[in-house]
Amino acid sequence: MKIIKLMNKIFVSALFVFYMYALIRVILFKFRWRDLSFLLYQLQTNLGNPVNLINELKTGNLIPFKTIFINIQSLSSWPDFSNLIGNIIAFIPFGMFLVLLSKNRGMSFIGVFISTLSFSLCIESLQVVFSLGIFDVDDLILNTSGGLLGYCAIKLCDMVYNKLIVNTTSSVQDREIVEKQEF
Repeated sequence: MKIIKLMNKIFVSALFVFYMYALIRVILFKFRWRDLSFLLYQLQTNLGNPVNLINELKTGNLIPFKTIFINIQSLSSWPDFSNLIGNIIAFIPFGMFLVLLSKNRGMSFIGVFISTLSFSLCIESLQVVFSLGIFDVDDLILNTSGGLLGYCAIKLCDMVYNKLIVNTTSSVQDREIVEKQEF
């Protein structure tokens, strides 16, 4: 039984690594691979001249729900729809993995909230530092919502599993005990 649990942990960990690679590749690099020398140049340019970072932040969205409301108003447009829904869907597995990889699935709602928000903030900040995209506070909101949906999905699955499997198993065991006592 311990070997199966260990294999499951290794498998889930490997999936998490693959997921993180894909997520960073899609969000940070927008499906394009960036040369390391390009990234170093961007980093040196932006850190060497803080005005560049300030200008990058000025072009971003620092007003909560601004982009979300714009996207909702024009949901008929594929880019707006994919931005709105994509940011949520992309982070659902993140919330699930946080719970699955925590000890005894003990990651709390607040823990998932803080972890997802922190990771999303790191990605948004890296977009600014490397000039790979714009900083959007609404992405933080959508990504964090996705992580929390993943948390809720795993907890709901656990609850259903415990209700159906564990209760059924204990009912069968109780019935067997009663049957043995009758004889």
